[in-house]
Amino acid sequence: MKHISILVPKGAILGSLEGSRQLFSQVNEFYKAKGLDPVFDVKLIGLSKETLVSGGLFTVNTDLLIEDVKKTDLIIIPAIDGEMQSALEKNRDFVPWIVKQYNQGAEIASLCLGAFLLASTGLLNGRKCATHWLAENDFKRMFPDVQLVTEKIITDEQGIYSSGGAFSYLNLILHLIEKYAGREIAVLSAKVFAIELDRESQLSFTIFQGQKGHEDESVKKVQEYIENNFSEKITIDQLADMQALGRRNLERRFKKATSNTIVEYIQRVKMEAAKVSLESSRENVNEVMYKVGYTDNKAFRTTFKRITGLSPIQYRSKYNRSIMA
Repeated sequence: MKHISILVPKGAILGSLEGSRQLFSQVNEFYKAKGLDPVFDVKLIGLSKETLVSGGLFTVNTDLLIEDVKKTDLIIIPAIDGEMQSALEKNRDFVPWIVKQYNQGAEIASLCLGAFLLASTGLLNGRKCATHWLAENDFKRMFPDVQLVTEKIITDEQGIYSSGGAFSYLNLILHLIEKYAGREIAVLSAKVFAIELDRESQLSFTIFQGQKGHEDESVKKVQEYIENNFSEKITIDQLADMQALGRRNLERRFKKATSNTIVEYIQRVKMEAAKVSLESSRENVNEVMYKVGYTDNKAFRTTFKRITGLSPIQYRSKYNRSIMA
């Protein structure tokens, strides 16, 4: 039997905590229905017997305190809310316990913003990790040694797992159920809970908001110019001249401040504008392409699919209800 420790951090988001418990517990019910022994021993583990979660709206009663758990097989870290630095400070006592359990052979899975607590242990340094796309800038700033992959629904790095935004944690739990209980049980779980199985990308859900959480004013002015003039042809030399900077100096500073090259940033701004048009208008793909400053159909479609994971037509069909009217 696998011992699963679902952490109850202070300020946890109840949905990912309870959803995980329900899925693992339901697997045990499937086994019992077949006359078999349960496969999971699921426990809620906290720093105190009662923990306030979801902004204080709910209280979770834990089964055990961390000092009571000497060894576990899998640790689930649910999403946490609020200002992240403060949330990590409130939950810092989990960190040495998590590290100790991992060194003893436990696997660890973070759900959505739970990645911040996992990253604070140092165990993610040099490894890939997913989290909610909304938290991309903050995560990169706080944990520069972690390879953030916001396009992924799930990462699996030598016994350390993570999931993307919000309810995509369900796909990670199914992934773990498949690993521990087999494909048949994972499919049954997906059907009972009406979860789309085998989703891999969250790119189509991402909204690019720019990366302005830095102090480089020249770079901010370049970002603002790009965002206000994305339909025009913009060159790096032009942007450098506007800020009285050398091209290489601007490129270096821009990459450092935003984690994107200038060309990547221009592309992401253009594609975000294209997404908005495809979601809200009846313009055809070529009209949208010209509107955001592209003249090469192949280049536009290739860039759009790389950034969103979908073709322009697929994206419009998914998000624009007016075309169905």
